[in-house]
Amino acid sequence: MKRIIFAALALCCLFTAGAQRRQALQGTGFLDNWSVGFNAGVTQPLAHPYSIGENIRPIMGVEIFKQFTPVLKLGVAADFGINTTGVYGNRGVRTAFDHSNVSLLGGLNLMNAFGGYKGEPRLFEIEAIGGIGWGHTYGTYAVDGSDYNFMTTKFGLNLNFNVGALKAWTIALKPAIVYDIEGRGAARNNVIFSSNRANVELTAGVAYHFRTSNGEHYFTYADLYDQMEVDALNSRINSLRSQLSGKDDELAAANARVDALENELEEWRNRQPVEVVKTVTETKTSSSLESIVTFRQGRTSIDASQYPNVERVATYLNNHRNAVVVIKGYASPEGSAELNERIANQRAQAVKDMLIKKYRIDARRITAEGQGIGDMFSEPDWNRVSVCTLIDEE
Repeated sequence: MKRIIFAALALCCLFTAGAQRRQALQGTGFLDNWSVGFNAGVTQPLAHPYSIGENIRPIMGVEIFKQFTPVLKLGVAADFGINTTGVYGNRGVRTAFDHSNVSLLGGLNLMNAFGGYKGEPRLFEIEAIGGIGWGHTYGTYAVDGSDYNFMTTKFGLNLNFNVGALKAWTIALKPAIVYDIEGRGAARNNVIFSSNRANVELTAGVAYHFRTSNGEHYFTYADLYDQMEVDALNSRINSLRSQLSGKDDELAAANARVDALENELEEWRNRQPVEVVKTVTETKTSSSLESIVTFRQGRTSIDASQYPNVERVATYLNNHRNAVVVIKGYASPEGSAELNERIANQRAQAVKDMLIKKYRIDARRITAEGQGIGDMFSEPDWNRVSVCTLIDEE
């Protein structure tokens, strides 16, 4: 008997070690992974002098188990046979229960032992159950109707179904065989396994698994890190936080600059174009007139308010067939020199294109050129103009 117990314990240790992973189990405290259950079913003597079907009677019981590892558990189970025979003379039972059996049981989860534990219970699992116990009858077999005690062993299987989203409940079908192993008479000091002194049990049960310290109702895995890995991760996190803080400051400054530019642009857009009074210059060989076309900031298209200034040039050219016009475009000092040169040239070209396309002025009478940044006026924004100089050739 001792050899069998030692062999079973060695097998449990082997399977438990084989099921270990690099990860650490969580929920392994003493108060973790306890369960309570209720069982009910029938029991039947295994062999002679009872035939199959005779003396079958219902049983019920309770159990409490502690799961030490995903493979191994230990617990106590108490079963009670319900009296169905009544009283016949001095024999029989006068109580509601005719026998009881309290067992110290060990359980081996075969699915986790051979297939490994995946971090949560499987939907279906098979457990091997075995242990020793204390049996008690209430005068069932004694001629004088007295009670007697005896040692028992129990072996069986639990066919478990772990149900619910939290896997907190287990419904199981539990076939088992219970032996009265205590010798009597000449074999009083011997352990006897005999089918004539054994009962077959078939019960169904439900068990509830209490919540563990990891917040679940079962073992979970946690990754293992050494201190160097933890320090490296913390250093990386702190570095990223510093970078993020710097980026936030840059983003705030950029947003403030964008808001300021948008406000400035809106202010310029709301300003009305300024019409500059034309001047007349007289020379000995020729006379010249000037008409100035103003532009909005950054614009190269002619506003409708400036059409009369262009039309004035066209009218003069139509009335004076020998006259020519020189158009010089200017830009205000905002922006780069390259950008202002391009804008100045486009402003001069815009006036030329309108004279040609709208007023049918011969292109040979028009000279258009950009002059870059203008400095004719003390106000910088007044220099966003195209100056049209009309010349009468004598």
